[in-house]
Amino acid sequence: MNPCLVAPKTLDSTIMSCTPSGAGTLRKGDREAVMLSAERVALGVCWLAWAWPFAFRAPHYQKRPSITAMAPSIAGLLLEVLALAIALAFRLPPSQPPGPVCILASMVAGLIAAALSWTSVKHLGKKFRVNAGLYEDHELVRTGPYGIVRHPIYSSVLAILLSTILLLTPWRWAAVSLVLFVVGTEIRVRTEDKLLASRFGPEFAEYRKKVPACVPFVR
Repeated sequence: MNPCLVAPKTLDSTIMSCTPSGAGTLRKGDREAVMLSAERVALGVCWLAWAWPFAFRAPHYQKRPSITAMAPSIAGLLLEVLALAIALAFRLPPSQPPGPVCILASMVAGLIAAALSWTSVKHLGKKFRVNAGLYEDHELVRTGPYGIVRHPIYSSVLAILLSTILLLTPWRWAAVSLVLFVVGTEIRVRTEDKLLASRFGPEFAEYRKKVPACVPFVR
């Protein structure tokens, strides 16, 4: 048969039958993979923005006389680090991507984490410490985020943990991560509050009465 006599409709059908389905467009699974990659890149940016002031702006290795509660600080810190590691290590399966509400909440939490880390380091200045302790010239900081919560650095860690959990972590592991974080942070908060109370007495008692520990409106 002369190809020129093939009806246009028939020819179009023949071409379509030989063309891979969805050519020129992303399949649903491919679109979901691209979206998930973009979300994880955004989470990585939030992590970088959160960690930057601690790594590069906070004053480390200060040679000033101080008292330190080393053992409980390290114990609490290890539990917090373990909580973050669990949130990052255990991932949602590809068949169960996070929904739009979780994605939005994750990005908001990531931005809050970064804002708290930058402002906390700025207002704490030379009083910044990794382990609970007090320098001889320590002052009670109540400006910036310290006017909202007494321990905004721990609030920032909680925010970046929630940002990670909402995007990556199955709920059963998210629960484990949150429990470990709460226990570790409670150890560190109690240790630091005890040191501050021993140094500042009634001034800290008044501050503690008015300002919650890590979460606004939760005493």
